[in-house]
Amino acid sequence: MVLLLSPVSLPTDELYIQQAVVFIEDAIQYRSINHRVDTSSLRLYRWYYSRISQCVILLLALHLCLFTMIGMLLFPKTEDALKNQEWKVYFRNLPTSLTSLLVLLTTANHPDVMIPAYSQNRGYAIFFISFSVIGTYCLMNLLTAIIYNQFRGYLLMSVQTSINRRCLGIRAAFQVLRFHDAENAARERVPIDAVLQVMSRIQLHSYYREAITSETRQYQTEGFMNKEQFKQIFDELDKDRINEHPPAPQYNSVVLQKLQVTFSHYYFTVFGYVVALAHVVCICTVLVLNSDKSTGERDNLYMEIINMCFIIYYLSEMCVKIFALGWKGYLSYRNNIFDGFLTILLLVLQITIYVTYHLPHSHVDPSSERVFSLWEMVSFVNMLVVFRFLRIIPDIKLMALVASTLLDLVKNLRAFAGILVVVYYIFAVFGIWLFEGAIKPPPDMSVKYNTSMEHITSNFSTECGTYEQLGYWPNNFDDFAAAIILLYDVMIINNWQAFMDAYTRYTTEWSKVYFVCWWFTSSVMWVNLFVALILENFTYKWDRSHSCSVTDVERIRYETPVQLMFKEQVKEPTEEELLCQLQQHRHLHLHWGHT
Repeated sequence: MVLLLSPVSLPTDELYIQQAVVFIEDAIQYRSINHRVDTSSLRLYRWYYSRISQCVILLLALHLCLFTMIGMLLFPKTEDALKNQEWKVYFRNLPTSLTSLLVLLTTANHPDVMIPAYSQNRGYAIFFISFSVIGTYCLMNLLTAIIYNQFRGYLLMSVQTSINRRCLGIRAAFQVLRFHDAENAARERVPIDAVLQVMSRIQLHSYYREAITSETRQYQTEGFMNKEQFKQIFDELDKDRINEHPPAPQYNSVVLQKLQVTFSHYYFTVFGYVVALAHVVCICTVLVLNSDKSTGERDNLYMEIINMCFIIYYLSEMCVKIFALGWKGYLSYRNNIFDGFLTILLLVLQITIYVTYHLPHSHVDPSSERVFSLWEMVSFVNMLVVFRFLRIIPDIKLMALVASTLLDLVKNLRAFAGILVVVYYIFAVFGIWLFEGAIKPPPDMSVKYNTSMEHITSNFSTECGTYEQLGYWPNNFDDFAAAIILLYDVMIINNWQAFMDAYTRYTTEWSKVYFVCWWFTSSVMWVNLFVALILENFTYKWDRSHSCSVTDVERIRYETPVQLMFKEQVKEPTEEELLCQLQQHRHLHLHWGHT
């Protein structure tokens, strides 16, 4: 690789040193060196990756403190009580001012925090807009980028370690098979029979075992393979898994052959989607017409008839597909399994409804509470119908990629999710320890002003947007499940200031520290990392599949491990590095000789 320097002036000795310093730092942190190398660019580049720059938290704190002081200067207490609303609610003292602007940083209290001042003078909007633009749209996004960049660096180091371990394991296997006899050890080769014997015992998915075995048999005429060939056969582990469907049954009758072609055609599947869409539209229409009626007033007969007609079609569709593809061919498509299961379940439920409520000798009241009511069973059927419409996902390329991306995240980010679960558990336990029983809801809202309830009335607030006015009583730290739900409510930010304000009033001002720590950990760090990883995974899949047709996407399982996503950005260890690590193996004793 040749680095092109500026044609204007040759670099000085100091610039050479700066460039070398940056390249070494890039190497240590697994960063790309494809960036500008002039003096000003290097200065900005090093500042971006410096420890000071990495503390954007400090920049946010400085930004928050600066605007807090400006806000307290802009909105002091005056002699005119009508002009004191901004001071009274949001800038009464330093903790209140900091909290108000911190919540504004998340946009959860916008425009409420601005309205009192804005009502007096529109010029005050400049203060709040400046704070939001600088803090929310600049510093917060910069913080997100830096957090993900740091996390990505650790992830790349982890991926590098995983790649090294795989290469080392393959090289070690070759080395021990090579010493299977003296002749092979001297000529650096392994016998094919030994490789096949190893593959027959490996605990591996049958698809990849067959693929590697097939690649191995290509060298069977020679009887041996060298270390490069041995390493190459395991490249099959990184290839996409292709779903091969069993051959369709053969029919002698010309009529049956034509029917088979018709029912296995793609347009027949599309027609099934149209029918399913029509069913969903019918359900939506009935729901709209009955939206003002109670469940007891609704006539479910029409909906039952409509459902039964469509279910009969679904059952017929399933049967003709089995006829066209065969049992094995039908079950080889995941969407057919999904579709067939729901079709049978819908049929069973519809028969159950008829037997339970419509047979002449049935004495079950449709509104009975002892069993599922008629409306509940019909609703369950309708929900399954809507859920069944998801079968369209595999046949739409973009939707299929999105679905596979989400499934891959579930598989690949188990450690990531595990840490999040641990953090949830820790904060929930601390929340219960600190705030259990702090807020006690009144037994009846009509007695909330009872003077005997001192713990409640001393802190009770009926202002709009408060914990009490919004009826957030079930959200508390009185038990573990409730604590988890409350932490989730805070994580998604909306109205999180109501919880912080309530526990501040009922306990102490220091409770804000708990909620701010949780907001930063969950919302700023984890949610943003999760979104960034979704984008990274989806972009990788999109780049790989943009040349594939819908049929190819359905056939290919894009099971993308994290190691494969970042494989192009890491390097495999050299032969010398692998041999050095093998020689240092404490339990592997081989006569290495000259290699």
